[in-house]
Amino acid sequence: MERSPCFRLFSAIALTCLPATALLAQDLRPPEGENTAIQKSYSPFVGQDFPQNVYFGDTHLHSSWSTDAGMAGATLGPEEAYRFSRGEEVISHLGYPVKLNRPLDFIVLADHAENFGLAEFIRQDAPVVQDTEKGREWYKLVKSGKGYDAFIDWLRLTAEGTDGIDSIKMQRIAWDSATTRADHFYQPGVFTTFVGFEWTSQPKGNNLHRVVVFRDGKERAMNVVPFSAYDSDDPEALWKYMQAYEDETGGSMLAIPHNGNLSNGFMFDDVTLSGDELDADYAKRRMRWEPLYEMTQAKGTGEAHPLVSPDDEFAGQELLDAGNITGSEPKEPDMLPREYARPALIRGLAYEEELGVNPFKFGMIGATDNHTALPTTREDNWFGKAHIVEPSKHRFEDVLIEAENPELNIYATDLSAAGLMGVWATENTREAIFDAMLRKEVFATTGSRIRLRMFAGWDFEPEEAQLADFATQGYSRGVPMGSDLRTAPDGAKAPTFLVRALRDPDGANLDRIQMVKGWIGTDGETMEKIWDVACADGREVSDDRCDGDVGNTVNVAEATYTNNIGDAFLAGHWMDPDFDPDQRAVYYIRVLEIPTPRWTAYDAKFFDVEMPEGTAMEVIDRAYSSPIWYTPEG
Repeated sequence: MERSPCFRLFSAIALTCLPATALLAQDLRPPEGENTAIQKSYSPFVGQDFPQNVYFGDTHLHSSWSTDAGMAGATLGPEEAYRFSRGEEVISHLGYPVKLNRPLDFIVLADHAENFGLAEFIRQDAPVVQDTEKGREWYKLVKSGKGYDAFIDWLRLTAEGTDGIDSIKMQRIAWDSATTRADHFYQPGVFTTFVGFEWTSQPKGNNLHRVVVFRDGKERAMNVVPFSAYDSDDPEALWKYMQAYEDETGGSMLAIPHNGNLSNGFMFDDVTLSGDELDADYAKRRMRWEPLYEMTQAKGTGEAHPLVSPDDEFAGQELLDAGNITGSEPKEPDMLPREYARPALIRGLAYEEELGVNPFKFGMIGATDNHTALPTTREDNWFGKAHIVEPSKHRFEDVLIEAENPELNIYATDLSAAGLMGVWATENTREAIFDAMLRKEVFATTGSRIRLRMFAGWDFEPEEAQLADFATQGYSRGVPMGSDLRTAPDGAKAPTFLVRALRDPDGANLDRIQMVKGWIGTDGETMEKIWDVACADGREVSDDRCDGDVGNTVNVAEATYTNNIGDAFLAGHWMDPDFDPDQRAVYYIRVLEIPTPRWTAYDAKFFDVEMPEGTAMEVIDRAYSSPIWYTPEG
């Protein structure tokens, strides 16, 4: 007997197949007129357009196309950088197979603008290198086995602000290659690649570097070439370049400063580079073009400093602050408030009071600044900031930057396995992630993939920190990180905050969540205070701190730890107990993990070497939210 197609399809799951006429006769809707319009959807997620996803990426990665990497001998280029970042295995400079434990969601390959691609063109015997006298000289040195001499000569000229190549032709060829690759590896929804470069200004050896990120792809980006320190070492000149690009193309870009800790007070100075006092126009332009600050990376964490924040017991980890970036000038204590993120955020409040605009109103992110094409950030998988400090038996003895003053050398052991940016966005695309960066709905981590979220409002209740619709309540009745909280409605006593943190699923448990507040005192002095908001292992908060330490399971000799202390998830509600409705304030969250072995401990175990006395062997990885600013009306 011939069976109907319907029977053959459904009989295996014991469903009855009705004749077509019977099916058509079924009225599966309410009678006409009884429910003409659905007033409310059963699905609670209909209409939700706020960011539901967190994406992790690195906005500051270099390859061999950066001259300070390629001319020094690095060979992993953009292809390897993109393939590795999206999760593929590659071979490191020393021949190790290396792979991320999980792919990144997005990447900015930010090779230096200064003679971008020079080393690669020399390797390829590209004719364009030999169009100039210096190009021919460096080409001959490299080909005769004296590449290091060519590199040192390039460094000398660059330090003087001299472009030894000065070839717009070479710039365009290199930029065409960079933008083509960025577009080629871009997979919207899966893996986002941004067009970008690094502007490498360091007047008098003081670090003022910025990474420039395009929202746009090749078509618009090819209307310009990267702006370099040869063009100008003044950030205001960079902003003019960015403004001209947007005016001419209709595109968008932003710049991200980093390593204020190596600027000797220049990064957040009270005057412009040309010596003028900061004014409202400067403040507007700075925040227009620089909405973010990279406050943790391989060359140190720049949140706070013990000499500026003496009451912060966690301010002293992973600091790199002996001098400026070239080691030409040692650090003086009075430089520190103009180098670190927290004092800058607080000083910005005073500028806003005076000028009506805050020049230091930035979100906080992490990045690697690795010059290896390998954005590794885990302590047990750290392949160094540069190829000369890749894992080796002698890495702990290596010097990354040989300073003019040997006491200011930067050694491999001074470097950190850091960091990453977390972004709350609606989807993994250039547009969505870039827009999240503009609105500062981002956070920094020192390398692990902690998920962090914070909201501020006026009527959040303690139990709401545990609600399933935490984010729905946060957006509907408050503001997310990176936002402004305006004057309280009638009856509100103080701002209330909801915060959550979830550990890296492949990482360490959490110890605590802390609230950091900054404000300006009645005498004009910068003020700060830290409260513990949530504590692991059931500890209570007393006198604004968790009762006791979470503990420490690190076995340095074996480079191991266990997650039998701490919590995988922490949530908290906090109300400012010292709130003054007439006083500007800035708030941000810091999340601390339990102690874990530092990369130096993994090196010591793997290579069976003894680290020098005083070498840090443990680390407390952490995450930092972008701030929320309270601004009174008027």
